[in-house]
Amino acid sequence: MSTKSKGINAERELIHLFWQNNWVAVRVAGSGSSQYPSCDVLASNAQRSLAIEAKLTKDPKKYFSKQEISDLRLFAEKFGAEPWIAVKFKRDNWYFLKLGDLEQTINNFVISNQSAKEKGLCFDKLISGL
Repeated sequence: MSTKSKGINAERELIHLFWQNNWVAVRVAGSGSSQYPSCDVLASNAQRSLAIEAKLTKDPKKYFSKQEISDLRLFAEKFGAEPWIAVKFKRDNWYFLKLGDLEQTINNFVISNQSAKEKGLCFDKLISGL
């Protein structure tokens, strides 16, 4: 299975989680390949709207370009949504992180599996607003 297919399946997994918990969610087709800032998943329950950049990795750290984070921040601001990073490390759960939870390096942003566990929210806490 291609990396792109794995990413699409991960996004679909998130969409199913939201719908199963009385939220609505859609996958934003073409995210990452459009000339305009966007996110991977939009989710809402009428009280909150989330713009989510979703990543799946087998590595112990996941890197994000400064442009990816800037685009997510801009899109969320203009759309009126909360910007979130969703990351799933191999054989682990989804962790949801605020942009400020990412560590900034000279060229990128990064989150390790350990930091995601310490700083991130599990799905249930994300949707409960805790």
